[in-house]
Amino acid sequence: MTKHLIYATAGVPTMNEQNLTVRGISDTARWVAYFRAQETQRPDALFRDPYAERLAGEHGFQIANTLPDGNKHEWAWVARTYLFDQFLSRAIQDGADLVVNLAAGLDARPYRMNLPATLEWVEVDLPDIVSYKEEILKDEAPRCRLERISLDLSDLLGRRKLFAELDTRATKVVVASEGLPIYFTAE
Repeated sequence: MTKHLIYATAGVPTMNEQNLTVRGISDTARWVAYFRAQETQRPDALFRDPYAERLAGEHGFQIANTLPDGNKHEWAWVARTYLFDQFLSRAIQDGADLVVNLAAGLDARPYRMNLPATLEWVEVDLPDIVSYKEEILKDEAPRCRLERISLDLSDLLGRRKLFAELDTRATKVVVASEGLPIYFTAE
């Protein structure tokens, strides 16, 4: 069973209230894509993501523009994307031959970054976000060898099995978990 966690901040309606804009974890991926789309439109953008607007979809724009303070911390989302781009680029330049993106959401790095064609990139996320992303990007070609895996990362046995299998596929693995840690519980 997929567990959907929602967190609320002061002044933001929870799922039990009237506002159902954010319906689950996967909607936060649309919200983040909205910020990448906004940054892409700036003439002095720190990065370009030509897929972000499509990935965010109308719902991503709705989330950002209807939640109280939905656009208030745009800089933080942009900085996070930029810094992860830099981190991953350095790791790949230093010889990483496999990138594992846990809770990849609607990240488009395999399509938008300058990557070696031989690089293996594995995205792991919930089945609904993986199928949505595959539909949106079905006519696009990634710049590396891309695989998507549908897995609820709260499934301990499934996660361990996946990590053991991925460990056999490369000599230098870099793991990114850009948005995942905020959903972890103390356990």
